[in-house]
Amino acid sequence: MPMAKLLSSRAFDPETTSLLGAAFDKAWQTVRTSGADEKHAAATREILAKNILAAGHRGDRDINQLVEEALALLIISNDTSARGTGASDADASAVEPHF
Repeated sequence: MPMAKLLSSRAFDPETTSLLGAAFDKAWQTVRTSGADEKHAAATREILAKNILAAGHRGDRDINQLVEEALALLIISNDTSARGTGASDADASAVEPHF
């Protein structure tokens, strides 16, 4: 799901929208440069976007903190899915960033 679509359902001012978009771009660039599997790019991008938006709704506005938290939650999501905590193998591979 594109970040713009996720942002359209949220009430953020233009400055915050720009900040959250920049945090997403920075987090996604980190994932891409880590050698992430392109096969799961859409699912990975959606997880990052949702994590950044959730932090934005909590009032977080530090771009570095937004990026770090989104990446940490992505790793946790990947780790949890890989251990099979209720997710099917297909679900686990869909969120696996393959760092």
